[in-house]
Amino acid sequence: MIVVRPLNELVNLVPVFLGLLVLGRGETWRLLTSAGVVALIVVFGLLRWLTTRYRITGEQVELRTGLLVRKRLAVPRDRIRTVDLTAKLGHRLFGLSAIRVGTGQRDQPGEDGLTLDAVSSAEAERLRLLLLTAAVRSDEPAASAGPERPGEVLSGWDTRWLRYAPLTLSGLVAAGALFGFVVNSARELDLEVLGPLTDAAHRVVDQPLWLTVALFTGVVLLVAGLGSVLVYVVQFWGYRLTREPDDTVRVRRGLLTTRSVSVAEQRLRGVELVEPLLLRSGGGAHAKTVTTGLGRKGESNLLLPAAPVTEAHRVSAAVLRLDVPPTLTPLRRHPSAALRRRLLRAVAPLLVLAAGLAWWGPGWTWQVVLALVPFSAALGWDRYRSLGHALTDRYLVARSGSVIRQTAVLQRTGVIGWRVSRSFFQRRAGLVTVTATTAAGDGAYSVVDVAEADGLALADAAVPDLLRPFLERTPGDRTPGDRVAGDRVAGDRTPGDPTAGDQPAERNVVR
Repeated sequence: MIVVRPLNELVNLVPVFLGLLVLGRGETWRLLTSAGVVALIVVFGLLRWLTTRYRITGEQVELRTGLLVRKRLAVPRDRIRTVDLTAKLGHRLFGLSAIRVGTGQRDQPGEDGLTLDAVSSAEAERLRLLLLTAAVRSDEPAASAGPERPGEVLSGWDTRWLRYAPLTLSGLVAAGALFGFVVNSARELDLEVLGPLTDAAHRVVDQPLWLTVALFTGVVLLVAGLGSVLVYVVQFWGYRLTREPDDTVRVRRGLLTTRSVSVAEQRLRGVELVEPLLLRSGGGAHAKTVTTGLGRKGESNLLLPAAPVTEAHRVSAAVLRLDVPPTLTPLRRHPSAALRRRLLRAVAPLLVLAAGLAWWGPGWTWQVVLALVPFSAALGWDRYRSLGHALTDRYLVARSGSVIRQTAVLQRTGVIGWRVSRSFFQRRAGLVTVTATTAAGDGAYSVVDVAEADGLALADAAVPDLLRPFLERTPGDRTPGDRVAGDRVAGDRTPGDPTAGDQPAERNVVR
């Protein structure tokens, strides 16, 4: 660790050192600054190694660290949700790994979880098995964890997936971050890099408008495409999804920095299929787990990177041990009032803006805004078309969104409560938003703009007796108890039935 810690820090500072030593005009203070930074990092790594100890008992994982400020962290083993093995370049050179023990939705270093950095790769694997199994008795030796056995491969790296990388736009974000870093570093080092870029920009702007737009678009697409492929390879090279013999789902990935995240199957409450608009247009998607105590922050819940949507459906079924992907369950269409709401919210603001510009703005601006109305209306229609919900024997399926369409598959046994909300305009349209609360994933998954009777019947059928004490019915209607999972209210929409969802099945109201 005396070598690994400084090495990892120095790798991150390579661009700064290059600027100081190579481009620093040979000034002595820059050389001394570089040497001083290296010395401080090495000393810091030595002190961290001297002051760090950890211990694993049958009840908890303990970590003690710090020189001037001593820290003692303890994580109960029954709160462990994930075990993340990370090996940066420095770790890999010496056969080491860092173990990140994840504990919950507000998991932050030094708060709800802890990191053991660094242990040998063999010891890290042994600890992964130990920490994800049931808590052992305090008098049971830690070596009881057996050697790793091969797991069942559910999915693996496919080079053909690289064609989906440019559709994620991650390269454009990375290029912007790199440009900002270079500019800030050059400014700190008194280097002139903006001058040549400014001169090149002026030469491009002096060209005809169509040529300027074409050049700018081509450069952006080229940089975004190449950057996205590079980021995709660095993050997901060697991707492998397995089901381990210790009943955990494990994801391995990474080129320079390798990561291995393990999630206990008993904490899985479902999956989520995410389809951003650009990726969806290319027939791609990526998948995430819905895990108890683990939110969306970070990448611990990643199940499948950007890949064909058929692969995402297949992986979703394989992880949940199902033959038929639940993400392909036929969904019940929402009433036409939901369509009107989406079209109104998509078009009305543009019309108001166009009217204001026509009265006060330049003469051509309102025409540009009006030209955007058809595209905004199409987006509103797509948002409505993406709406849907279904109820199976074991899962609640809810889908919504257009720019980022999400299909959540949540175990009915994982629902711990319901939240029924109605805005002023929803009440006028007879719609509600029914939200299932859970201790997994986002903590809440919503069925948006569903007919009031259908939404209440869905909630009552999904978790019987949970919502029923708060329901009232009008005389002559069936009781909520008459609804079953296979009924029309909570079941699948009949293909070709355009009125499905437009007629309320019963007049349940919530009090």
